[in-house]
Amino acid sequence: MNYSYNEKNAGNESQKLITLEDAYSYCRKISRHHAKTFYLASMFLPKKQQKPIFAIYALLRTVDDVVDMAEDKLNNGLITSNEISTMLESWKSRLKACYAGNVDNDPIMIAWQDTLNSYSIPMELPLDLMDGVAMDIEFKPFETFEELYVYCYKVAAVVGLMTSEIFGYSDKQALEHAIELGIAMQLTNILRDIGEDVDRGRIYLPLEDLRRFNYSKEEFMQKRINNNFINLMRFQIERARGYYSSSEKGIPMLEKQARFAVCISSVNYGNILSAIEKNNYDAFSKRAYRSFYQKVSTIPYVWYKTRIVS
Repeated sequence: MNYSYNEKNAGNESQKLITLEDAYSYCRKISRHHAKTFYLASMFLPKKQQKPIFAIYALLRTVDDVVDMAEDKLNNGLITSNEISTMLESWKSRLKACYAGNVDNDPIMIAWQDTLNSYSIPMELPLDLMDGVAMDIEFKPFETFEELYVYCYKVAAVVGLMTSEIFGYSDKQALEHAIELGIAMQLTNILRDIGEDVDRGRIYLPLEDLRRFNYSKEEFMQKRINNNFINLMRFQIERARGYYSSSEKGIPMLEKQARFAVCISSVNYGNILSAIEKNNYDAFSKRAYRSFYQKVSTIPYVWYKTRIVS
């Protein structure tokens, strides 16, 4: 599926104008195709909230895909890092134009402009997101957790801040907890994708943590599992769970109609950590995941849990 609508249709002067319905349908397809847990959770939102949520995710995913494809070309010498930066600047310019009320015939920007008519989403949030994605272009390992936190904030926590404006909240403290949930989810992504990232020559875990558990970068790149690695993974899992636990305090601060969707997303994502444990911490050769049945089976528990906090 090609998610670069403008590139696909570039030069087509007779291109049919995209309707608002078509724009949101396009964003919905991207969400359904790429984000199974996210999409399942969104189904429990009121329909009027689903559309802007899909618009947010579509922008996130499309910009991320642009960078991923550009990275492949960069590694093969087909493009320069400056050219990738130019591509990202183009997206930033289009986003700024959207906030100014000017959009091109692009489904994502059309959906975004409509979303901005109903919800106040600060422009610095999607711009931060793009800056975070750009950190992957010429990747540098994170020396400390503080450095990793900045990355997690930009690529994930800002999404929580944007969606909070769609969900609605009674207390601004909810935004701090939205950040915590975003950090927890991105840490989960990193732990789940360790094997894939090693294949790309990358270590996302803080190097200070490797040293703390006497586990070398060389062992990491060799995908060596020993007691030190297991202790390292246990530490990372507990760190992520700490953020999940703290983020739960924000759920009662959200509008009632959004609580179930946020909670089911949090629970199912957090359960990936349990899947890593069941795989005996082998994140190198076994990708932890939750089946559709496992995700759906959490519905009664989440339903009860959100009723308790209501």
